[in-house]
Amino acid sequence: MLRCVTLAALAAVLALPAAAQIVVQRKLAPNSLRGELVVTQPPEVQLNGKPARLAPGARIHGENNLLVLSGTIVGQKLAVNYTRELHGELLEVWILNASERARLWPKTAEEAASWRFEPLSQTWTK
Repeated sequence: MLRCVTLAALAAVLALPAAAQIVVQRKLAPNSLRGELVVTQPPEVQLNGKPARLAPGARIHGENNLLVLSGTIVGQKLAVNYTRELHGELLEVWILNASERARLWPKTAEEAASWRFEPLSQTWTK
């Protein structure tokens, strides 16, 4: 009996590194657009080279989906997906990882209106 418990515990410990390597595809908002963000002086930012502003309560998700404080990324040029609130301020921002940057995503509302979104695979097609 002790041998069975020991083997089960060993198997569980050996499986932990493999389980930790599982990559979960995060869900980006289908109404988000792709852009380039530079935080200048929070809440002021540059979005696609134009002045913009973070909304009060804006959330910035890092590549690992953890929240990032705007002050920690000042001056960095980042590929992002973003949504805006009713007054045009940035409400939600996702800093993209390499696999997300490689996916096709609309950069304008016009592109989003004419492309097709597949929610399960999180992909857009023209």
